[in-house]
Amino acid sequence: MALSWRYSVLADRHRALGSKLEDWNGMGTAWTYSKDVARDHVAIRTKAGLMDVSGLKKLHLVGPHAAAVLNYATTRDVSKIYPGKSAYACMLNEAGHFIEDCILYRTAPNSWMVVHGSGVGHETLSSFVTGRNVALLADDDLHDLSLQGPIAVDFLAKHVPGIRELKYFHHLPTTLFGKPVLISRTGYTGERGYELFCKGEDAGLIWDTILSEGKSMGIVPVCFTTLDYLRVESSLLFYPYDMSQMYPFEHDAPGDSLWELGLDFTVSPGKNDFRGGDAHARLKGRERFKIFGLLIDGTMPADMGDAVYAGDKKVGVITCAMVSTLTGKSMAIARLDVDVAVQGTRLEVRGKNLKTPAIAHTLPFDDVEKKKRTAVG
Repeated sequence: MALSWRYSVLADRHRALGSKLEDWNGMGTAWTYSKDVARDHVAIRTKAGLMDVSGLKKLHLVGPHAAAVLNYATTRDVSKIYPGKSAYACMLNEAGHFIEDCILYRTAPNSWMVVHGSGVGHETLSSFVTGRNVALLADDDLHDLSLQGPIAVDFLAKHVPGIRELKYFHHLPTTLFGKPVLISRTGYTGERGYELFCKGEDAGLIWDTILSEGKSMGIVPVCFTTLDYLRVESSLLFYPYDMSQMYPFEHDAPGDSLWELGLDFTVSPGKNDFRGGDAHARLKGRERFKIFGLLIDGTMPADMGDAVYAGDKKVGVITCAMVSTLTGKSMAIARLDVDVAVQGTRLEVRGKNLKTPAIAHTLPFDDVEKKKRTAVG
């Protein structure tokens, strides 16, 4: 792995579990462990798994103009986000194309945290704070441990009073094992889960204690690649792996609209006063493709980049695929031509290792009504 200025204090623990710490977002990340990824997937769907997602970038915006900056930079009406609440949002360029997704956390009246992935969220916000009464701080000391799965709340309830009352997309400053943490009811799995933001110096103790005390409940460490299994089932996109930056258009420059990606729901009702807002509105009805699901015949997984055909015509490409140990189904997220992105359309996957029929399928495959991640009590 290339040298990086970003470092997880849990690196040695990941190596002990068999990881070579491949780079993601400038940080050595446990893409794999020595055990089968499918077992990690089953653990999160049936028990719980603990994952180090500290490679996500954490930014703090503090000052009277922080809300105005975020209101212009993202698709959300931030006036609706009160301290203790968070929201999933997107950032666009002037052409109305997606450049980043993020979660906005309001931690106080004039204080926010923005957590984003490998897009240009940091660079975008840096350009907007210049000349305004707001400070922007990148926080690589803040670690993010993600405890996801149906028994995550049962474990945390032993240590954090009131955790069962914490609503989906809300967060709580508290202590865990005597250490200060911010617990957020969020995650990238489609399950009920929590992200535990802690100081770097406390990450080892929190990681070790959860795995030690939670072992009897079935809590295990899980690797980053597990997210590919989970996100296919739960329809969660991952920049740039589902975007035209990875699968370029033949005649157009890279850049996808929220309508194409199925992320138009992130635009708050009635809002257009954000960068790219007018362009976004004009792009409605001009979709060149749609993100859609594929249910693939057989029990072999497709590969990233496998072509999708309708007869002799290429009509799409697979961006992420998996076979579920729990259901036995082979499924995928794909970029499909608009006319075939219809439930039940018969298609064919043609790849280096696979040639088999498939059916276009609405997303998500798992928990369509999102009852698991939003469960109460």
